[in-house]
Amino acid sequence: QVQLVESGGGLVQAGGSLRLSCAASERAFSSGAMGWFRQAPSKEREFVATITWIVGSTAYANSVKGRFTISRDNAKNTVYLQMNSLKPEDTAVYYCADSGPKLYSSSLYYRTHLSYEYWGQGTQVTVSS
Repeated sequence: QVQLVESGGGLVQAGGSLRLSCAASERAFSSGAMGWFRQAPSKEREFVATITWIVGSTAYANSVKGRFTISRDNAKNTVYLQMNSLKPEDTAVYYCADSGPKLYSSSLYYRTHLSYEYWGQGTQVTVSS
């Protein structure tokens, strides 16, 4: 059973930066992917970014492309989300997710929440204008 713990959320002014981290314990496999999703008040959870574990292939939502960067440290079983040029519309609870041991190598497969088995508790990101 993979357990995910997010950290790094907080309050930042528009134009600022934050770095989220997600540590996966008991991740005893090297396949699949990890990703970030977010959910704003009264909105559905939406895809933000994903990275495959073996190749490191990435995919981003159009709304964050060019501003956010996802990366991973395989040795630490940790994935990061560097968020730059933050906007008020980025305000949401950000969730880390792990797909579990899947063999799909294309990052496109991991753009939907249906591809993930494990979820973190979420971390709040608030961007003030």
